[in-house]
Amino acid sequence: MHDAYSEQNPALAELRKRLRAGMARMRLNQTDLAVRAGLGRTTVSEALSSAKPAPSPGTVAALARAMQMQGQLEELLELRRGAGEVAGGGVRSVPGRSIGEWQPHDLEVHPAGPGDTASVPGRSGARPMPGYVRRDHDRVLAGLVDDAAAGRSRAVVLVGGSSTGKTRACWEAVQPLAAQGWRLWHPFDPTRAQDALEDLPRVAPRTVVWLNEAQHYLGDRAAGERIAAAVHRLLVTAQCGPVLVLGTLWPEYVARYMALPVPGAEDSHSRVRELLAGRVLSVPETFDASALAAAAALAEGGDRLLADALSRAAADGRVTQDLAGAPELLNRYRHATPAAAAVLEVAMDARRLGVGLHLPQAFLTDAAADYLTDTDYDQLTDDWAERAFAELAALVHGKQAPLRRTTPRVQRRPPAPSHTIHGRAPSTAGSVFRLADYLEQHGRASRRLLCPPASFWYAAHTHLTGPDDLGNLTDAAENRHRLQWAHSLRQRAADRGNTAALFRLAMLGEKAGDQDGAEAMAREAAANGTTHVLFRLAGMWEESGDRDGAEVLYREAADHGDTQALFRLAVLREETGDRDGAETLARYGIDHGNSHILFRLVAMREGAGDRDGAEALARQAADHGNPSARYSLAGRPGVFDRLWPYGLDPDGTPTSPWPASVSD
Repeated sequence: MHDAYSEQNPALAELRKRLRAGMARMRLNQTDLAVRAGLGRTTVSEALSSAKPAPSPGTVAALARAMQMQGQLEELLELRRGAGEVAGGGVRSVPGRSIGEWQPHDLEVHPAGPGDTASVPGRSGARPMPGYVRRDHDRVLAGLVDDAAAGRSRAVVLVGGSSTGKTRACWEAVQPLAAQGWRLWHPFDPTRAQDALEDLPRVAPRTVVWLNEAQHYLGDRAAGERIAAAVHRLLVTAQCGPVLVLGTLWPEYVARYMALPVPGAEDSHSRVRELLAGRVLSVPETFDASALAAAAALAEGGDRLLADALSRAAADGRVTQDLAGAPELLNRYRHATPAAAAVLEVAMDARRLGVGLHLPQAFLTDAAADYLTDTDYDQLTDDWAERAFAELAALVHGKQAPLRRTTPRVQRRPPAPSHTIHGRAPSTAGSVFRLADYLEQHGRASRRLLCPPASFWYAAHTHLTGPDDLGNLTDAAENRHRLQWAHSLRQRAADRGNTAALFRLAMLGEKAGDQDGAEAMAREAAANGTTHVLFRLAGMWEESGDRDGAEVLYREAADHGDTQALFRLAVLREETGDRDGAETLARYGIDHGNSHILFRLVAMREGAGDRDGAEALARQAADHGNPSARYSLAGRPGVFDRLWPYGLDPDGTPTSPWPASVSD
C-alpha cells in the first residue's frame, strides 16, 4: 500500500514497522489488539495505516503495553517524536491547533450585547467582548493552568447554571498557555462524542482538550463511559502529558452523573463519576459585591457592554446572564411572528408609559389588535394568542424569555389602619407576564417617539386595575393629546383610589362650581390615606372666605392624621379669639408627637404683645421637649424676632438649621 505519510518520514515508517511486527509476534488482529490496549478499533487501524497521520504518544504507549513491548517503549516514543506533529502535505497528525488561532465565539463563548453579527456564520470573531471580571473560581482555575504549564496534567469541569460565565472563564484561563505554544482541541465533527472517542488517544502533550457542554461527551449513552475512561487514561499516562482538560456542565447533569447507583441496578456513569470526583469547580449564579464593583469600574472606564448590562442586572447580580441573553432576545423580537411581535410591542409600550412589571394577559391580548397590519390581522387563527405567548415563553441563554409568565410576590406589610383602603391593590385575576429587561430597555429607546394605537388605550381602560398604572397612563395619554382617553382613564384611576386623579378631579370640580363633587373626591382621597386633597380644598375655601367650610375639611384631614391641618385649625381658632380651643388643638398635637403647633401659638401671642400668655405656652412646649421653646424662656427680649428669620413650616417645624449657639 502506498504510504502517503511514512515515505516522507523515516521515523514514522520505522514506528509503524515495529508496531506491525509486535502485533504479528503476538498473533493479534486489530480487533484483539484494540481490546487489549483499551483503544477504539478505528484508533488502532489508523495507528497502523499507511494512509493516516502518526498516532499520538498515548496510543503508542497503550499499544506497546498491549504487545508486551515495554522494553522498547522509550525507543518507540522517540520515533514518535521524530515523526513530528505534521506529516507530508501539511496534514496535522495530532488533534487541535494553536490556541492563538481560535476565536472565543468559535469555542461557544456567548456573544454579548446587541449586534447584527450574532448569528452570521463565519463572523463569530467580529463581535467585541465585554471586559472580564475575575472571581474566586478564576483564581482556582489559574492555579490549575499553572500546574499544567509546569508539566502536570490537570482536568476541571466548571459547574454552573446557564450563561453564568463558565466558558468565558475557561477561555480567559488558557490565554497564558497560548504564549507557550500550547494547542487547543475542540472535539466537534462529525459529532462531539464520536470525534472525542476516536481522537482522544492521539492527543499530543501541551494540548488543551476543550469539552464545553460536557454532557454531549460524558452523557452520550453509547460512548460516554468510554470517553471518560479515555480522558482518565490521558491524565494518568506520563507520556501523554502535560495536558489540560476543561469542561463545563449544568448542575443538574453533575447531580445525575455523580448519583450513586441503586443496588442491583445498572451503573450507567461509573467511569464518569470517577473522572468528575474532585475535579468540579462551582461558578456562582450572580456577581457578589466585589465583582459588581469591579464591573462598575470597567464600565466607568468605557466598557459600554458592561455598563448596559449593569443598568439592568446590577440589582440581582445576574450580569453574565444578561450579557449572554441580550442578542438572542433581540433576535427573537426581530424574527417573531407578527402576532408575537405585536404582543411584545404592547408590553414595551406599557412599560415605557408607566405600567408596572406584571402585565395581565387579557390586556396584552386585547391591546395587540391595532399593532397588526390588516393582512396579518385577517390571518389570525382562533388560537393565535396561545401560540404567540408560547413562542415568547421559549428560553434563550441565561434562562431568559422575551415574555415570561410570572406570579407577583405577596406583599408583606404591617396590619392596615382602621380606615378601609379602597382600591389600593390591583386585581390578581388571570395570568400576568413580565417583559425581559433588555427588551424593555430596547423598547424605551426604539419606540420613544411612537404613540400607542387605540386598542392599547381601550385595553388599558378595560383590563388594568392598579391605581398607579392607571394614573401613569392618564398622564401619558394627556401628554400625547389623547384627551378623551385621558379623561376616561382618570375617572377609572380615581375609582381605584389614585390620589392624583382624585385631586385633579376635585380641583376641576371646584373650578366648575361642583363643590359637593369636589368635596366627595377629597374625602375619598383621605380615605385612601392621602389628606393632601382635603387640605388643599380647605385652603381654597379659606381663601374664598368660607372659613366654616374650611374648618370642617381641616378637621377631617386632622382626623386622618394631617398635622398641617391641625395647625391651620389652631390658627383659625386663635385668630377668632378662641384661645382655649387653639390650645386644646395644640395639646392634641403634643399628644401625637408634635409640639411645634404649640410653639407656633407662642409665636403668634408674642407677636400680638401677650408676653405672659406666650411664656405660659412656651413652658408647656418646653416641658414636651421643644428646644426652641426652651430658648425663648431664657428671658431675652425679642426672642421670636431673632428666631423667626430661620423660618417655620406651616406646622411650626424649622425649615433650616438653628444657629450653633442655640442649644437645649
